[in-house]
Amino acid sequence: MEETSALSSCGDSCSPFSEVIELNVGGQVYVTRHKTLIAVPDSLLWNMFSKKSPKELARDSKGRFFLDRDGFLFRYILDYLRDLNLVLPDYFPEKSRLQREADFFQLRDLAKRLSPRVSKDNSISEEISQSDTEEGAQQCGSSGGLETLRTMSVSGAMRSPSLDSRKSGYITIGYRGSYTIGRDIQTDAKFRRVARITVCGKTSLAKEVFGDTLNESRDPDRPPERYTSRYYLKYNFLEQAFDKLTEVGFHMVACSSTGTCAYTSNDPNEDKIWTSYTEYVFCRE
Repeated sequence: MEETSALSSCGDSCSPFSEVIELNVGGQVYVTRHKTLIAVPDSLLWNMFSKKSPKELARDSKGRFFLDRDGFLFRYILDYLRDLNLVLPDYFPEKSRLQREADFFQLRDLAKRLSPRVSKDNSISEEISQSDTEEGAQQCGSSGGLETLRTMSVSGAMRSPSLDSRKSGYITIGYRGSYTIGRDIQTDAKFRRVARITVCGKTSLAKEVFGDTLNESRDPDRPPERYTSRYYLKYNFLEQAFDKLTEVGFHMVACSSTGTCAYTSNDPNEDKIWTSYTEYVFCRE
């Protein structure tokens, strides 16, 4: 008990962790202060970096502390820990995923702010954080504030979030595939072997359509309203990608393809390998 009290009284100066800490979160590298990670008592990060020793925590090959979580969304977790304030872009379709991350990191206040409000008829209304409602009530007075909240609640209930998020735009799906034709076209082998399905378009649209199946590791910090050509899908089935696009109102408007043929050896009697690159353009108006 005396040892524990001594450790708690000496504070951060007695911590076995350095003042600046490097993290590898899902492949994304973050550098932050130790006091930032322990800003919220009883959270997961607080327990990791105040109750455990460095030797007890997982590390990557370069010695960074490793967390197997969403590297893109962790930036918002870290921003929240810096000043306990949540600031998101105007159009941010990842709130449900960010809430899941907040629950994992045991940040109860952040998870509460991100949770959607449910009306009496079980419909999800416009999300209003507690700080927003309090600020509105203070600015408009007690009666005016209540009237403002009623108006915001009614307008939020009438407006469907799915309609708000259905922005128009284009998404291009591309893939490089190959297939083999045997001698005298009598043998089939690995028809349409798809190596990777790429996604090009506005970041917010790509995340809305493909969600968790979108691999953002090649372009992790792209803002929602910017465009990218570096995303790809975590699966190799074109039909699955087409189904995803169709479900949210996209339809195909164009496609193009190029192909080349090569022999596996100098013997013309050997199998021919065809490789092709194909793009499909989808639109939602």
